[in-house]
Amino acid sequence: MSEFNPSSLRKPIHEWLRDLDVSFVPGPSVRPLDRMVDALLGAFRGWGHRVQAQPDADTDVILTTARFGEPLDWRKALLFNARRRFKLTHSPTIYTLCYASPDEFEGVLDRFRAILAKSPPDPEDYVFPGLADEAYRVLYEQGCRGGPILALQRVIQSQAKCIDVLLTVGDDAPLEAFLFNLVGAYPRLPATPRDAFLGDIVVRIVTAESTCGVTHHAPIGEPVPLQVWEKLSTPDQMCQAGHQLGLRRFFTEMVRIADLVKVPALADAVAAQYSEGCFSTWDPFLGALITTATGSARPVYKGSITEADLAVVVGMRPDGSGAPIRQVEGRSTAQPSSEAVEMVQMDRALPRITLERGRDTRAEVPVVRSKLHGHRGVKAYDARRVEYVAMSPCYQHYPVTCATEAQARGIEAAFSCSEALQDPDDPRQVVFTVLPGHGTVIVEKWVPDHAPFEALWRAMDEGDLQIDSHVPQGPIEYWPGPQGRQVIHEAPLSYEG
Repeated sequence: MSEFNPSSLRKPIHEWLRDLDVSFVPGPSVRPLDRMVDALLGAFRGWGHRVQAQPDADTDVILTTARFGEPLDWRKALLFNARRRFKLTHSPTIYTLCYASPDEFEGVLDRFRAILAKSPPDPEDYVFPGLADEAYRVLYEQGCRGGPILALQRVIQSQAKCIDVLLTVGDDAPLEAFLFNLVGAYPRLPATPRDAFLGDIVVRIVTAESTCGVTHHAPIGEPVPLQVWEKLSTPDQMCQAGHQLGLRRFFTEMVRIADLVKVPALADAVAAQYSEGCFSTWDPFLGALITTATGSARPVYKGSITEADLAVVVGMRPDGSGAPIRQVEGRSTAQPSSEAVEMVQMDRALPRITLERGRDTRAEVPVVRSKLHGHRGVKAYDARRVEYVAMSPCYQHYPVTCATEAQARGIEAAFSCSEALQDPDDPRQVVFTVLPGHGTVIVEKWVPDHAPFEALWRAMDEGDLQIDSHVPQGPIEYWPGPQGRQVIHEAPLSYEG
């Protein structure tokens, strides 16, 4: 990046950020929002980015506006018409800016606080302009998971017809802002000091747009013979693991976009639903990772998967853009979860071990047997049995999202620092990290006489790993707590370092 000066933020910033081309296309607005747009465009310029008069072939990001609480007709939403309107051959990321007064903001949050307390939910309580009749199901589940702010996030995204939304709260001047995305992040950004506030928004957007997807999975080699597949124990063990994790309510409900808003052009602009996590385990016979299938193309509830919901991943493509997968003879190919690359890549920096499979049979396998990615937090853990490895400070202050090469690289770096994984004899069998604004990644080693993931769910049952519905939105630490547990501490986001 050119001309950027991170000193005002007092936070570590990723080294791989790049210059962006940003364009502003006005939408419905109010006067304080207009001033916020002008200030943010000035911040982009001040940090060395190019602000264009209108979108063109070089545009990375389009900023637009929408009024808080007012639904935008999908035909006017840039998410659906930017390419046609500006004759683009690519799809820039759309960020919609909204502005709410403190009374408007707190009024909606108070409404959610009241209606989320009712179980089961009353559909009449969840009627918002522009939302589908079925929206109450998603809003209730999201509110129970992340509180009123997450339910409000889904309302604003649905009304603005946009995934990435910057909600600013204030009267004539901003008091705070929230940056929303598909996975449900909602970091609260204090509006003072002003330069740091605007710079923080710029860096968060630039961070998200400076990485690329790693979901270009492709078949490779000969299919796995059906008779070989049917003799493997791993597929059935994966299904059983999904059932066990589902019983423990690890997986959050899938967000189905059509349940929130009815948009005919939806399938061309965004996945029909957002999946709620994934998991994988190593099969020694195939020498491959068996993963759950993606839920972005069709509904896949990870708590009740079948063998049709599994994919065979055999490594990484040379350019890192996706995973090569083996088909299973006579079956349709299941595309692996978007996190497949991060699950493979973390093994690169970790040792391999020799697994005794019988008197005369051995197999060399990764030290990590099974991996679990979920949109949950970890409230506490027993450091005698479980190890926590932190994402680097850059990733805690400026998170990236799943299915990106940056997140895969960050997860690899975190787990490479694990003492328990680098030393196969270390008695701690479970290791985890926390992805702020996103969730957690938990792995287990090879434990004799245990099925895949059994060490994980036993750790949950015994209180050694306390899963929480709340996902931290910024940097965290674990402090000593009662009964020998390490308990999460989440500091408010600020610009004081």
